[in-house]
Amino acid sequence: MTAQPEVPTLELNDGSLIPILGYGTGTAWYKTAGDTSINRELVDSAKTAVKLGYKHLDGAEVYRTEEELGQSIKESGVPRDELFVTTKVNHTRIDDIPAAIEDSLKKLQLDYVDLYLIHAPFSATSETQLQSAWAAMEQVRAAGKARSIGVSNFLQNHLETVLKTAKVVPVVNQIEYHPYLQHGDLVPFQESKGIKTVSYSGLVPITRAPGGPLDPLLSGLAKKYAVNESEVLLRWTVDQGYVSITTSSKEERLASYLRALSFKLTPQEIKEISDLGQQKHYRAFWREKFAEDDRS
Repeated sequence: MTAQPEVPTLELNDGSLIPILGYGTGTAWYKTAGDTSINRELVDSAKTAVKLGYKHLDGAEVYRTEEELGQSIKESGVPRDELFVTTKVNHTRIDDIPAAIEDSLKKLQLDYVDLYLIHAPFSATSETQLQSAWAAMEQVRAAGKARSIGVSNFLQNHLETVLKTAKVVPVVNQIEYHPYLQHGDLVPFQESKGIKTVSYSGLVPITRAPGGPLDPLLSGLAKKYAVNESEVLLRWTVDQGYVSITTSSKEERLASYLRALSFKLTPQEIKEISDLGQQKHYRAFWREKFAEDDRS
């Protein structure tokens, strides 16, 4: 197998290091309720990702793929301390976080995760409930069950609510982030608070919303750097100082995504992608929570 570049890391506000590219076990791998089977294809794909150089593995309780992720870690033969493992508490279980982390660790066959996230804020019916959930996350960290703690799919008002009472600032907010969904003031706000941005579904402009204003620019940049449009989009995220989670069932595609580490976009190219992206709006996830034209 061809040697792949080492995936660089970003330092989080608690001093831990997170690889800037991660392999995700959601979206394409998501299992339906009641499906208790082990998906060997996912186990093998995750092992392949680790062999290729992905050391950041992203899971979640709601994906129902933690058992596969745990099995792939066990079978990979890679020492635990060389991997960065993320999982997330289902947003419907934020009142029972201590039990949720125990369930996840059992499925993952791990003693701790590197990063534990509240998957979404939307089930919280009050500020107090969200603040209590975050206090429980802080207890999980203090108990050594998670090295770092953060959030996912939070908007600015949710972050402000948590920060009012937080003793530990979230290290990341994992959000759908791509040129067609840049979230207005959210990203600058969280970055100003030391909360790093982790992007999921960064390839939406070419996978779910093709035919938009970005197409000619992405094509031209792909030719310039001898990569695919996917790698250009991943690089756009990385060059802004953010982390990108991606996935595929195909080894060739996982390998090609790592080519995003082989070049850098110029500041002008980053701006061009951002500016053109503002001409179209597309949200792939949580659409039922937002108005059609809501870019927050």
